[in-house]
Amino acid sequence: MNYRKFGRTGFEVSDIGYGMWGMSGWSGSDDAESRQSLQLAVDGGCNFFDTAWAYGQGKSDGFLGEAIACNSGKRLFAASKVPPLNQKWPADPRDKYADVFPAAHVFKMADMIREKLRCETIDLLQFHVWQDKWTDEPEFRTTVEKLKHDGIVRSFGLSLNRWEPANGLRAIRTGLVDAVQVIYNIFDQAPEDELFPLCREMNIGVIARVPLDEGSLGGKLTLDTKFPEGDWRGSYFGPENLKATVERVDRLKAILPVGMSLPEMALRFILSNPDVSTAIIGMRNPAHVKANLSYSDLGALDPALLAELRKHRWDRAPKRWSD
Repeated sequence: MNYRKFGRTGFEVSDIGYGMWGMSGWSGSDDAESRQSLQLAVDGGCNFFDTAWAYGQGKSDGFLGEAIACNSGKRLFAASKVPPLNQKWPADPRDKYADVFPAAHVFKMADMIREKLRCETIDLLQFHVWQDKWTDEPEFRTTVEKLKHDGIVRSFGLSLNRWEPANGLRAIRTGLVDAVQVIYNIFDQAPEDELFPLCREMNIGVIARVPLDEGSLGGKLTLDTKFPEGDWRGSYFGPENLKATVERVDRLKAILPVGMSLPEMALRFILSNPDVSTAIIGMRNPAHVKANLSYSDLGALDPALLAELRKHRWDRAPKRWSD
C-alpha cells in the first residue's frame, strides 16, 4: 500500500481509501460481511475511511467506530459528513445557508458522529453538500473556527456537488477548508481544470470519490441491468443515462491492455494524478477489498494509455436523475 500527504493536515493516508456508503445505502449489503471487509482493509494497509451520517443514519459511522476500537494500535483516519438540515442532495442554490448548516445543527450532528466513531476529535468533518454563494456567510466562518478551536475536529472539508467541481473554489480560498471531496474518474475529468490547480496551490487534501462512476466502470453494467427497488443506482442508470453509459464503457473495454481489468484501469487512472490524496471506493466484500487494495502497488498507468483515456472525458451537467 502506498501513502500520500493529505494536504496540510499532516495526515499520511493510503492512496486507496474505503468508501462506506455501500454498507448502509445500497441493496445487497450484509453487516457481517461489511465488518469482515473493513478488517481485511485495515490488515491490508488501508487507513482512510470515508463515511457520513446519512449512510444509514449513523450506521456506517458505527461500523467505523467499531473498526477503530478493534485496531487501537493502528492509526486509522475517520472522515464523516454532516447532512444538510433540509435533507436536499445536492445543495439547491436557492436555499439559504441558515436552512442547510445552521450552527446548532452542525454541532449536534458532530456530537452524534463522535459518539458513533467513539472518539473525542473527528479527523475530518465535511459538509455533505455545498453552494459557494454561502462562503461569505459569517456563521460559516465562526462554525468552522469553533469546530477546530474546541477540538471537535482536526480538519474541515467540503463534499462538492456532482458535476460541479468549481462550486467550492471561493470557500477554499477562505483558508477554512482543509480538504475537498469531488467526483473524479475516467469520465469525470473536469476537476483538473480549476479545482486541482487551486488545491495544489493551497495544499488542500483531495478525496476522489465515485472512481467507478457508481459502478459502470466495474465493467458489469449492461442494457439489461436492473437494480432492486429502492436502490439509488436504479434511478442513476435509468433510461436517460444507461444506454449512453454502456456505450462509453464498451469503448473503454476496447482499449484495455491485455491482462488489465476495467476497475484496475479506472483506479490507476486516478492514482496517476499526484493531486489526488486518496481515491475512496466502496468495498462490500473481501474479494473487492483484495482486488482494489492491490492496485495501489501497481503505480501509475503508462503515459500513452493515460493520453488515450483523456479522450474519454465526459462533461455532464447535473440532472434530476443524477441527484
